[in-house]
Amino acid sequence: MREDYPIALHGVSLSIGGVEGPRPGYLQKLKSLAARVDPFLITDHLCFTGTHASNTHDLLPLPYTEDAIATVSRNVAIAQDVLGRQIALENVSSYLSYRESAMTEWEFLIAVARRSGCRILLDVNNAYVSAINHRFSPETYVDAVPRDLVAQLHLGGYTDAGKFLFDTHSRAPTGPVWELYRRVIRRMPDKPVLIEWDEEVPEWSGLEAQAVRAAEIQREERERQPA
Repeated sequence: MREDYPIALHGVSLSIGGVEGPRPGYLQKLKSLAARVDPFLITDHLCFTGTHASNTHDLLPLPYTEDAIATVSRNVAIAQDVLGRQIALENVSSYLSYRESAMTEWEFLIAVARRSGCRILLDVNNAYVSAINHRFSPETYVDAVPRDLVAQLHLGGYTDAGKFLFDTHSRAPTGPVWELYRRVIRRMPDKPVLIEWDEEVPEWSGLEAQAVRAAEIQREERERQPA
């Protein structure tokens, strides 16, 4: 596949926010895989997933504090040094917040990217889910993220659990997420876009239709750019 298509490696176990740092064995395996695949981008999530001794297999959110920025920045330096390349970190969907947080989620995300030297994988669906769950403006969130820090965009579908939205990747993006995506792509029409769909996967035609829609919106916004 790599002979014919560009490939990005997207992980869920780097635990870039863990105080112990990235798991050394995991980093070495990722380095070996990257040497084989030669991806155009390696990404993971801005979160922690447990300790070296125990992986929760869940993307646990971080407090938005200066200490957390310092921890993530230190870990990014370790990861990028071992991998020999720049990585990108994705904003996660969250269902809780910390009393210690001293800034907004987007301020934290931007500060991590600028101070650590990594880039941002902006997940539009995750931004929307977190915004609804924590009652802030998704438009304010995505508008604040500088175009030059973004390496890739993600789209996906969530499940409405009644009291909160749950990021399940089990359906097509909703209307509000498509509207938010158009708002984002208007500012950065050259960014690569991926639609995530992990559960209740439909027939190929259903998947393709979503990719075609994303590409059409990207083309429309690119054509609207001033010459």
